[in-house]
Amino acid sequence: MPYTAEHKRSTRARIVQSARELFNRKGFVDVSIDQIMARAGLTRGGFYSHFSTKEELFVEAIMAYRNFNPATRWKGLAFDPARQGKARARQLVDAYLSQAHLDDLEGHCPMIALPSDVARASPRVKQAYRQLLEGMAGIFTDGLSTDWSADARKRGLALAALCIGGMVLARTFEDESFRREVREAARGTALELVDRRPAGRRRRAGATTARP
Repeated sequence: MPYTAEHKRSTRARIVQSARELFNRKGFVDVSIDQIMARAGLTRGGFYSHFSTKEELFVEAIMAYRNFNPATRWKGLAFDPARQGKARARQLVDAYLSQAHLDDLEGHCPMIALPSDVARASPRVKQAYRQLLEGMAGIFTDGLSTDWSADARKRGLALAALCIGGMVLARTFEDESFRREVREAARGTALELVDRRPAGRRRRAGATTARP
């Protein structure tokens, strides 16, 4: 009896989830197809019913993070995907630079865990990684567009780089107090950038009418 389409989709999702967690923990090179399939509770032979190569799976594991909802994995973290504007941008900063994210080695965003692997990978992998970055920067850009207009994309990319870079550095160290210090410094500065208004707008908002 052939498998249903739903069974195939759920099996593929299990493989992607297994791969994403193993890639995050060990990197692309040090993870084998056998390990990925065993973690998913499957045999190696079933891999090729879903993917042609491990690199193809790597691309999908990276792209899967686009639909990740932190609230489903990190307890105590409020996250509403329906939020818009600055509220959405602030929410992303809080979730991305949270202690829960830092502690979750297997659930890390691929942009934190895999930059070195991606730098040595094929153009296809690099393109997937760029799309993930563009998506994150786009959330910030949308949140800033009312105040910053044409400058919003530049600031959105800067915010994404600050969040990612802050977490890359924080996860590098074993000293918990220093890890927290690095993470909190990045979070505080990122939130300031989200809330900051252009200097010209600040002057207009607080301007008073000059008297002769």
